Amino acid sequence: MGRGRVELKRIENKINRQVTFAKRKNGLLKKAYELSVLCDAEVALIIFSSRGKLHEFCSGPSMAETIEKYQRCSYDVLEMEASQDPKKIQHCYQKYVELKMKVESLQHAQRNLLGEDLVELNMKDLDQLEDKLDKSLRQIRSSKTKFMLGQVDELRKKEDMLLEANNALKRKIEEIDAELQLSWNANAGDRNVIYNNQAAQLQYNFEPLNYNDASQLGFNPMFTEQRNNLASSAQTGTTRYIPGWML
Repeated sequence: MGRGRVELKRIENKINRQVTFAKRKNGLLKKAYELSVLCDAEVALIIFSSRGKLHEFCSGPSMAETIEKYQRCSYDVLEMEASQDPKKIQHCYQKYVELKMKVESLQHAQRNLLGEDLVELNMKDLDQLEDKLDKSLRQIRSSKTKFMLGQVDELRKKEDMLLEANNALKRKIEEIDAELQLSWNANAGDRNVIYNNQAAQLQYNFEPLNYNDASQLGFNPMFTEQRNNLASSAQTGTTRYIPGWML
């Protein structure tokens, strides 16, 4: 259930009155702070309790300056109200009428420049309006041309800067290529020496064997002597079953 409507009258119970004062005071201070922050307003709040205790809040520099500002505004209003006389009122009204007529004239001229309300104008007024529009167009075109020329100059400056950066990068790449070429040429002699050594080593390892030399084939002299004995015995007929490959 929601709370019932509280009757606005003095709370007779002292304790309840103090509790209500504390709660409502904090809520009021909070609302004043929120108003000053959300609306960027200068808020000053002064509260005196039943015992005479002061509670205040000020969003401005100080409470004294805010009060002084309030008094100055109040006194100005009072002085204005007190100093009003028929002559000043008539003068202010005439000034108001003059300003109003000037505003209406300017609004009418603005509509004419936009091509509106031209029925009331005669030939002379139309010629003057055309001259004004021509002058305005010339000024607008001149301003536009200056603006475009300025943009072109800026783009040219950017182009020059980019070309300079490109040339600098190109020179740097050429320097790096030259250094690499020099290092390659300097190491060419070492590479030739290493290649010749490797070729000589391969030639030494793969030197062809002389098959006429029995020692290179790994034949034993004793085996050669036995082979010769077998051949001689075959010629004398001592053996009959000697394979041909042993002869």
